[in-house]
Amino acid sequence: MDVVNEPVHPDQVRISDADRQAMADRLRTAHDDGFIDLTEFDERIAEVWRMRTRGELGRVTRDLPPPQRRRNDGLVFADSPGGVAMKVLAVIWLCLTAVAVSGWGIVALTAGVEYPWFLWVSGPPGAVLLTLWLTGAGRPRRGDR
Repeated sequence: MDVVNEPVHPDQVRISDADRQAMADRLRTAHDDGFIDLTEFDERIAEVWRMRTRGELGRVTRDLPPPQRRRNDGLVFADSPGGVAMKVLAVIWLCLTAVAVSGWGIVALTAGVEYPWFLWVSGPPGAVLLTLWLTGAGRPRRGDR
């Protein structure tokens, strides 16, 4: 007997775990933005992982506004562990440089020293940070912008 493949309605197409995870991420964003509370988030996540078809999956976010694309224009560092580490290191470097420049300025004004010795203090760590950043450490990826 020949098996005939009849067209399946798009709502009856089965979903994968990747589809479920994408929906869970969308629900997490809705929770972070304040559209649903934690209890409702938990209920909807449990429901998502029980679902089998696209039609079922669409019901879980039907009452939520469409997701807003988050723009990271102008962000120097990503919201990843590497980006956070780079932010911390950059702040430490900026503080170190500010202290060194202030000390140099005070000494230059009081003793007349003009040699910019603060460059020896802030230059090497700044060069390391710049090299890390230029190689992509802690920077947002193109798809995250």
